[in-house]
Amino acid sequence: MLHVLVIGQAWPEPRSSAVGGHMMQILESFLARSWRITFASTTEPAEHKADLSALGITELALAGDHASIAHLLTEQAPDLVLFDRFEMEEQFGTIVARHCPNALRVLETSDLQSLREARHQLLRRRLIEGLDPNDFRALFNTSGPELFRQMAPSALAQRELAAIYRCDLSLIISDVETDLLVNGFGVPDYLLHWCPLMLDPAAQTLRPFAEREHIVTIGNFRHAPNWDAVLWMKHNLWPMIRRHLPGAQLHIYGAYASPKALALHNPDEGFHLLGWAEDALQVMSNARLCLAPLRFGAGIKGKLADAMLCGTPSVTTPIGAEAMHGALPWPGAVAGTAEALAKACVRLYSDQAAWQQAQAACAPLLKTRYDRNRHAWALTERIEHSLAHLDEQRLYNFTGAMLRRR
Repeated sequence: MLHVLVIGQAWPEPRSSAVGGHMMQILESFLARSWRITFASTTEPAEHKADLSALGITELALAGDHASIAHLLTEQAPDLVLFDRFEMEEQFGTIVARHCPNALRVLETSDLQSLREARHQLLRRRLIEGLDPNDFRALFNTSGPELFRQMAPSALAQRELAAIYRCDLSLIISDVETDLLVNGFGVPDYLLHWCPLMLDPAAQTLRPFAEREHIVTIGNFRHAPNWDAVLWMKHNLWPMIRRHLPGAQLHIYGAYASPKALALHNPDEGFHLLGWAEDALQVMSNARLCLAPLRFGAGIKGKLADAMLCGTPSVTTPIGAEAMHGALPWPGAVAGTAEALAKACVRLYSDQAAWQQAQAACAPLLKTRYDRNRHAWALTERIEHSLAHLDEQRLYNFTGAMLRRR
């Protein structure tokens, strides 16, 4: 039985963010193999923290001093150390390598932060230049080489890539990001493992068109792409939709809404800021449509996966849909301008046949891209294979060996 030590940047909050949900899916994959898990973090538990102990996972408060960490590592003697995002590898990677040299070092990236930041900078540049605030097709079509040129000089990308090289295996949630790392930055593919969201099939009985109402969006307000999307909806997109659907209501849910966000609440405009959703899937199941007009970001989007699980058609941008559907049809609409997004919302909200066609696309997409059993098996098999060939893999990761000599 393998012993896994997770060093968490924060305690998992699966009902607050896709990041927390993905971590829980990884932990559940390990538990299915009867691996023993210890989860340690230097942060205080937040309000919506998952009860790991109820799953048989040991929870430890991690002290920040090296003597305490060295004692913990010696006492735990893990076979595998999972770093929850690259900052944890930066902080604890050296001491883990010193005290647990034979432990497999795995990095959960969640998404490429440097890609998200590069896209944010490109968006800011467009807005500063005063370009059309409703047409972002050129931004969304930024090529891989252009993204590489934007990312490569940044300290964030250099830190993130260094952590990937120093680890034995990095979990990449987006196959688009895998392609960027391999073909843009030259990272060897044996250091990477595609690990998307691992989901159960959609419910067999889905609420029909006539029993649903309103448009919903869900997202943690601390996540900059979500806040940007709320502002774009408020000032540009929602007024266009309301002109054609005067009775429609937009319900915006998310953890950690600030007073600044809550101040946007305006029932007269049908614009409702409703804070944290106790049951996000129930909220999504009641809605006729999910709207996610993301102008920048990375990874794959939990809100859109939740929409598929609930059979709720979604309208989003190419950033929102990126790496989520492969060659399969999107269960809703993808567009790069506010006008096209609004038009798609109006059509799907009003046209029952189009809505039903979009709903029917949810289940095949979930099965093909996000099957829990298949991805959980692939993840644990890859880890066991890496452990069995660890010396050979480290020999060929010469760049990682150099970086570990810092």
